[in-house]
Amino acid sequence: MKGGKRAASGVMTGLALGDALGFPTEFNTVAMIGATFGPWRGMELPRPAIVTDDTQMTLAFARALRTASERGRLTPLGLLGPLREEYVEWWRSPENNRAPGRTCMVACQLLSRPGRIWQEASQTGSKGCGANMRVAPAALVPGTDERTRSGIAQFQAALTHGHPTGLTASDLTAYTVRLLAEGARPGELLALLREYVAANRSYYHEYWLGDLWTYAQDPTPAHFAERGWDECAQVLVRLEQALRERDEEADPCLVTGAGWVAEEAFATGLLCFLLFPEEPVTALRRAAYSSGDSDSIACLTGAFAGAYLGADAWPARWAERIEYGEELRALGGLWDQDTDRG
Repeated sequence: MKGGKRAASGVMTGLALGDALGFPTEFNTVAMIGATFGPWRGMELPRPAIVTDDTQMTLAFARALRTASERGRLTPLGLLGPLREEYVEWWRSPENNRAPGRTCMVACQLLSRPGRIWQEASQTGSKGCGANMRVAPAALVPGTDERTRSGIAQFQAALTHGHPTGLTASDLTAYTVRLLAEGARPGELLALLREYVAANRSYYHEYWLGDLWTYAQDPTPAHFAERGWDECAQVLVRLEQALRERDEEADPCLVTGAGWVAEEAFATGLLCFLLFPEEPVTALRRAAYSSGDSDSIACLTGAFAGAYLGADAWPARWAERIEYGEELRALGGLWDQDTDRG
């Protein structure tokens, strides 16, 4: 990861800004958004800049990663305890009042029960975007190889969303953030992502996931993995079509999906970034001004733009007043500092 641009700080701030910008537009049609906010290119960050469960759960995951990293090499056993504690603490928090997703709430309640193994809590029928809206920190921890990053991304998703597409879309999201942070150009992303999907299509992370596949009643671990990667491959085709037809003024949800499910949230968030790769605030506005899961879509757009452009992508007048800003900056700064040392 290139430390000079402070990619981790750019990601952590960007995802929260997108989340806050999209919070008041979620569940609204484009016409309804326009009646309230005017033209999309003029959207301003709300006052106060309040975030949703997207940022709250990203912070929970980030804190768990930090704790586990401080104790040694990242492993499933080492990460499970901190991650479970953070997810359950979020579930119990009085600040968990931002219309959180049902899958996360049900799974975290089950995780709170002593003695219950995590696979029994995982909601194997759900591929909601709650699996990948929070995954960006998996791409930011210095010193992790590709296989470890992939396993961590899927593992953090699997504790709540056990559908294979919830896992693979989270993996693909983290891979995209990592590519951009390490200097990949926007124009080469789609080819790199297609290669990644093809290379991983039949690979099941048994080390990280254990026997999760049996809870989904798939005949083999490979079949479980293939279901997820095939849906990711399909949405990449839709993303390529959207970029080929390129309509900056159209609702981005019309081609790549409304984002309520993981692979669509990934594709639509990435579409908004790729439409405006050198204009991060414009990309956030396009994502938030959409008819789907606007906060999650814009959250992902912010992560991609922050990874590509770094911390200086975001106007100080926005970044300084985002909710949880101090903790977001501290975590991003910690990982940027570790990257610079490396």
